[in-house]
Amino acid sequence: MTTADITPPLRIGLLGTGPWARNTQAPALAAHPGVELSGVWGRRAEVADALAAAHGTRAYTGEEGIDALLQASDAVAFALPPDVQAPLAVRAAEAGCHLLMDKPVATTVAGARAVAEAAEQASVASVVFCTLRFAPETSVWIAEQAAVDGWFTARAQWLGSLYAAGSDSEYADSPWRREKGGLWDVGPHALSVLIPVLGDVEYLTAAAGPADTTHLILRHTSGASSTVTLGLSAPPGAAGVEIELRGERGTASIPGWVGAETAFRGAVDALAEAVRTGVPHPCDARFGLRLTELLAAAEEQAQAQAG
Repeated sequence: MTTADITPPLRIGLLGTGPWARNTQAPALAAHPGVELSGVWGRRAEVADALAAAHGTRAYTGEEGIDALLQASDAVAFALPPDVQAPLAVRAAEAGCHLLMDKPVATTVAGARAVAEAAEQASVASVVFCTLRFAPETSVWIAEQAAVDGWFTARAQWLGSLYAAGSDSEYADSPWRREKGGLWDVGPHALSVLIPVLGDVEYLTAAAGPADTTHLILRHTSGASSTVTLGLSAPPGAAGVEIELRGERGTASIPGWVGAETAFRGAVDALAEAVRTGVPHPCDARFGLRLTELLAAAEEQAQAQAG
């Protein structure tokens, strides 16, 4: 093998230093054989320094630090609140960086549309990290079910206990997550499974449940319908994830999966493949925009009914 045959690593910078960056993204990027973690940016210099040092890379901070990290990177991964992520993703795309974004891309349709349009105009690849689309166990299952015709209905339930009494999760400290609730935090995960199998959503109805719980009824382009229950405030004994499909061939239930870090490595692989081939990944910024459109419509309906 000659030097010309060796593909150089994809230089990926990380924007964000919170628990998600610390527990999942930085370890996955640093350990990936096809990636060079080109740096870590954070608002607080001491936190960025610590995370960068833990993974053998350089820390950046401040506005000038964002520009410097973009210049040092082929792509950027985001571990930031969605409405902080969106304008920075536009900035990164305009600088020629490929995008590995967290879900949701933004909590406003305008914000998500700006990201999708910037990525298209700059011809950069993009991937939105919806966990189940990239975890090995569930991604295979989704592809298998998408290849089957005749689905009639589906039921998805994603209930966490993040805000239940006694919870000590560090993710509960996220202001955007507390404000927007389960609809925006775990809703993208459920929709990212249902849409590739049953088709896009033609019509939805939403209603508020207890605490931050939201119930959805969806009509899909295939003619199938689905119901979805989302929340982060369930009692621990009621928490859990279930997605079940029913159709002409019987029922199918999504398997369990192990570890967000493994799934994130799958998202990195997907971005690298999109960069290499120029073929957009199905879970890209344009799909992220569609998720935001649906969640915004659901939120509007649920708030109107609750008010």
